[in-house]
Amino acid sequence: MSEQLTLYLHPLSPYSQKAELALIEANAPYTGYKIDVFNKPEWFVSKVNPVGKVPTVAYGGPSVNPDEPSPASSKITESNVILEFLADLYPNSGLLPKDPVSRSKVRSFLDANSKSIEEPLYAFLGGVGSYENVLKGIEVIQGLLEEDADFAVGVHYTIADASISPHIARLRIITETDAGRFSAGMGIKLGEELKGPKFAKFTKYADRVLQRASFKQTFDQEGVATFFKTFYARA
Repeated sequence: MSEQLTLYLHPLSPYSQKAELALIEANAPYTGYKIDVFNKPEWFVSKVNPVGKVPTVAYGGPSVNPDEPSPASSKITESNVILEFLADLYPNSGLLPKDPVSRSKVRSFLDANSKSIEEPLYAFLGGVGSYENVLKGIEVIQGLLEEDADFAVGVHYTIADASISPHIARLRIITETDAGRFSAGMGIKLGEELKGPKFAKFTKYADRVLQRASFKQTFDQEGVATFFKTFYARA
């Protein structure tokens, strides 16, 4: 019998979605527990994650109610660390390839996603980053994708795909709704540019990962769109 695993998450968080995608793809049993990140319960900060961030995994220890976490469970934080932990915990899931070269490619992809997609995209959304940096980051990722590949690395879904697909979905919301603190119209312009032949490989890959059953199961499109429109409303 496997150890208990509780995933503390927020349903609108792309970082929480990364972890949940990996769990579902691994067919792993887990308990998901929603944390209000804007009004964190005291027990979460004192007993689970002193930084108060999601996702956080509590692994092992006795089976307890998620709001009564056991000190005997190991607490794992940071979304990419959690992805690697889950890949190690479920080695037959394919979340990390077996051969060292492919494993290194997955880890390089995670790093590239953090630097080239996450950082410029959310800076742009918040009105403090440039449109050009978003496009440059997408070019970096596109350069890592093999032609007509179904997945980011190799022939199987890995944590590389889990790491980037939540951010691709949020990029789509920005380009379809123009929600964000950037100049009005720039989100739509970004979407039009991504439809061009220059970004065809990235767009095909994005279409595939966003159609995956695990992704649809974990993505609240309406909720994220509403959050972007309100939290990132232009002054």
